[in-house]
Amino acid sequence: MNKRRLQVLDPVADPSRRPAVPDDDRFHDECGVFGIYGAKEASNLAYLGLHALQHRGQESAGIVTVDDGQLYAHRAMGLVQECFSPEQLKKLPGEVAIGHVRYSTAGGSHARNAQPLAVDTAHGSIALGHNGNLTNAEEIRATLEARGSIFTSASDTEVIVHLIALSRAAGLVDKVIDALLQVRGAYSLVVLSSDTLIAVRDPMGVRPLVLGRLNDAHVVASEPCAFELIGAEYVRDIEPGEMLVINDQGLRTLKPFPRQPKHLCVFEYIYFARPDSRIEGRSVYSTRKALGRRLAKEHPVEADVVIPVPDSGVPSAIGYAEASGIVYDMGLVRSHYVGRTFIEPSQSIRHFGVKLKLSPVAESLRGKRVVVCDDSIVRGTTSRKIVKMIRDAGAKEVHMRVSSPPTQWPCFYGIDTPSRRELIASSHSTSEIARYITADSVGYMSIEAMIEAVRGEVPGDLRDAGLCHACFSGDYPIPVVGREPGQNQQLRLIGV
Repeated sequence: MNKRRLQVLDPVADPSRRPAVPDDDRFHDECGVFGIYGAKEASNLAYLGLHALQHRGQESAGIVTVDDGQLYAHRAMGLVQECFSPEQLKKLPGEVAIGHVRYSTAGGSHARNAQPLAVDTAHGSIALGHNGNLTNAEEIRATLEARGSIFTSASDTEVIVHLIALSRAAGLVDKVIDALLQVRGAYSLVVLSSDTLIAVRDPMGVRPLVLGRLNDAHVVASEPCAFELIGAEYVRDIEPGEMLVINDQGLRTLKPFPRQPKHLCVFEYIYFARPDSRIEGRSVYSTRKALGRRLAKEHPVEADVVIPVPDSGVPSAIGYAEASGIVYDMGLVRSHYVGRTFIEPSQSIRHFGVKLKLSPVAESLRGKRVVVCDDSIVRGTTSRKIVKMIRDAGAKEVHMRVSSPPTQWPCFYGIDTPSRRELIASSHSTSEIARYITADSVGYMSIEAMIEAVRGEVPGDLRDAGLCHACFSGDYPIPVVGREPGQNQQLRLIGV
């Protein structure tokens, strides 16, 4: 392997910038990865691919390329279009690139945790981008530190980098396999060396990863929507436990890990994936409409209008309206120009954060019985403000309908979720939640109906459905070291 050193052309920018908006009570998309091998302007194509994956992470972005055996890296805090200028992209030469967009799930929102991580090892330079979360990272890190390893970030991804660097296996491919055999958790990875691009998905397939083709170039990404923008053709989903090795000899596929039952994160269909993507051959948009139709059957209500909480609630609201025969309308309008931060006036405005992002359409709400469709309720604070906003606009009744089951458990596999004590459904009944958010009623989907909508058939045993629904059921398919998912502390809400 070429031992020329990694060249970081631009330092990681402005560690003080943190993308946040007031009243942000949502689950956050974990991360997105992209890789391309054998294309002119690889860095420009990676930039466009990351832009298409921006919904999966808005805190930081990075691209690493290779040219003539030399790795070039640029990472920064912020959105993709803010992180890269034309001049910076010109400093990332070569026909091979990997990229990453990040929302912190492990390690916090700091510049040092931006990816792809790029390091020099005794066997050459490597870079790595990771979507997911390792459940035994802290245990491995403690062992490595006790042996003298020095970590420069708080990201669990760096654990993989150290394991690769320390592996005694011959060659990068075997080193990556050796490292991944030691970790547990969810990962979709892109790894870059001076002459090879590796893409690998964990044996349970918790996070998605897809393969595409752009003329003679191979492309990998978290979602196929990244292919559409650059004109690449979707080829197939990378299978759970599959490793792709791409170099000058072409593409080869390996399956080096023990086979395990598949557990794709069901929230990819409910919220995380872009509506125009297809995950494992199934349209995300169509699935969300199917969730809305099932929701209407499980929780019907006499009403005059169905409205979504935009943008993520739109497909399920359409499905709910279709199945119920109730008129669909846009009762809330979303602003798409809210930045990562916003200065609140010194004279506090009630519900300021929600008002920045959502505005009611009074003509669609006044005097009406309203069904509001959303994808989830986390703490309940934002739902409470939305319901009050709709009532203030003149709604006669407000009925909240949620196109997922009650979220009662935190995720340890790459989704930024609150602790269990902060999840309102973990300690309050549906009627108590309705009272807290001041809705006339609240209706959640059952787990069975959710899986039926996603898979399009009655699933039988939930554990055989090929989906991870631990945040709803508490059934964790991957052990979590040093944590007790069943522990619960009571969350006390004013008004309940």
